[in-house]
Amino acid sequence: MTYPRDFVGYGANPPDPKWPNGARVAINFVMNYEEGSEPSIQDGEGFTEVALTDAHGLDQAIKGRDLAGEGLFAYGSRVGFWRLMRLFQERGLPMTVFGCALAIERNRQAAQAIRDSGFDCCCHGWRWVKHFELSEAEERDHIKRAIASLRETLGERPLGWYCRYGPSVNTRKLVVEEGGFLYDSDAYDDELPYWTEADGKPHLVVPYSLTNNDAKFCGSFATSNDYFEWHKDAFDMLYREGASAPKMMSVGLHMRLIGHPARAAGLERFLDYVAGHDDVWITRRLDIARHWTKTHPYSGPLG
Repeated sequence: MTYPRDFVGYGANPPDPKWPNGARVAINFVMNYEEGSEPSIQDGEGFTEVALTDAHGLDQAIKGRDLAGEGLFAYGSRVGFWRLMRLFQERGLPMTVFGCALAIERNRQAAQAIRDSGFDCCCHGWRWVKHFELSEAEERDHIKRAIASLRETLGERPLGWYCRYGPSVNTRKLVVEEGGFLYDSDAYDDELPYWTEADGKPHLVVPYSLTNNDAKFCGSFATSNDYFEWHKDAFDMLYREGASAPKMMSVGLHMRLIGHPARAAGLERFLDYVAGHDDVWITRRLDIARHWTKTHPYSGPLG
């Protein structure tokens, strides 16, 4: 095995992240822009993707195009995107876009809105496909195409990387090989950034979360209050702990899920709840990566 596993991490004494202004919690909201890059009949996969939609789990086994599935995805880019943008921009709050390059290409109005917003874009791949099913050469090509596409649609190359569900054993090596990324988020194993090495080079990891994530509307959450209470509990514990051991909190959003009104109401309550607390750094993912690089420069793995 050439892909190491670390079961220890920072252990009982994690470092003080020294968040700006002594914040107890750094919280990063992530909008996953995937609609239009998912597997589809039109793009050659031979099936219609329905993951993380209201059709999730129905297993209708439709042969050919699933028009309902396509519509559930399209709702995200046609409607959900604009609702999420409004919720954050009305409050003057930053967020990060996990952007699938082909999806953003297919909605130039959304691309312009992202450019105008000041939100950062972390590359979510060329396509919303399983990278662990790609060959090394295919994955290298996907990374190259994604960077070129986002540079054209958003006006600058992405500095962060995160692929669908989980990386391949080659992903991090290829991200480092490309040479222009500041960090990746293909990890779920910590509540603080950490340094690792790939191909003998230092590389920053800013872990993500599938726990504080609206994907639970496909199983665990039934109401907007379920969403609010879950995220409130997570935030409250991190806020209490942050008096002595500050951490970061990642909150994942999907336009085709939380973008629906009955779900967005829970997000709205949570945004206002968090904003009502002092000593909280609501920030972009890129700013967390830059802060860590400056405040905790590489001094070996974990660092």
